Amino acid sequence: MGLTVRIKKGLMCVAIATTAVLSGCASLTSQEENDPLEFANRGVFKFNEKADKYVLEPIAKGYLIVTPDVVDKSLTNFFSNLDDVVVFVNDVLQLKFNQALSDGARVAMNTTVGLLGFVDVATDLGMRKHNEDFGQTLGVYGVGTGPYIVLPILGSSTLRDTIGLYGDGFVDPINQLDKLADNSPGPVGVAVALKGVGIRAGLITTKKIVDQASLDAYDFHRSAYFQRREYLIYDGNPPMDDDLFDDE
Repeated sequence: MGLTVRIKKGLMCVAIATTAVLSGCASLTSQEENDPLEFANRGVFKFNEKADKYVLEPIAKGYLIVTPDVVDKSLTNFFSNLDDVVVFVNDVLQLKFNQALSDGARVAMNTTVGLLGFVDVATDLGMRKHNEDFGQTLGVYGVGTGPYIVLPILGSSTLRDTIGLYGDGFVDPINQLDKLADNSPGPVGVAVALKGVGIRAGLITTKKIVDQASLDAYDFHRSAYFQRREYLIYDGNPPMDDDLFDDE
C-alpha cells in the first residue's frame, strides 16, 4: 500500500472520529442509550454465539489438545510482543512518555534477547505489560464512545473503538507481513488465524463461567465491555459518579 493511500486513509479515520464527536452521539448517559442499534446488535450477537459454539470453540479445543503448553505459551508471547508495538505508539500519542520508554524497552528486549518475542524476557525483568490502543487514545482526547456495536466474529465494540481498530492497523506489525511476502495474503491469514485461535483457547473457562452466571448474555457482554473500556481509558481510576454522594 502506497504512502499516499495510507495518508488518505489516516485522514479519513480522523474525519470519521471528528464527525462522531460533533454529532453528539458519544455524549450519551447510559449503556442502554448507547445502544440504539440493539435489535441489529442482538442479531449479530446470536450469529457470533453460533459461530463460536460450532466453529471457533471446537477449533480452540482442538488447538489445545494438539499444541504443547510450551508452544502455546511461545506463540502467545510472540503475538503479545507484536501488540506491544501498537501499545508503544499509543503511549506516545497519549503523551505517556515514561510508559512509552518501558514499553519500547519491552519490544527491544523481547525481540532480541527473547528471540523475536517467543520468550517474554521483559516481564521476567519486571517490565510490566500495558494495554493501550487507538480507541483508548481517542477516549483520552475526549472522543466519546458513540453507539455500541457488535461486530461479526470480533464481538463487542463501539463506534470509537471500531475506528480505533482501523487506526491501529497502520502500525500493527501483522498488517505489514504482506509486504514481506510480496502482498501474498497467506502469511497474514495464518498469523491472524493463529492469534485468534490462541485468544479463544485462553477464554474457554471464562466463557463457561459467563454462560452460567448471566441471565442475559447480551446485556452481560455489553455491560462488561463498557466497564472494561472505561477502566482502561482512565488507567484503573475512572471518575466517581458525584450523584452517589449528593444529599437526598
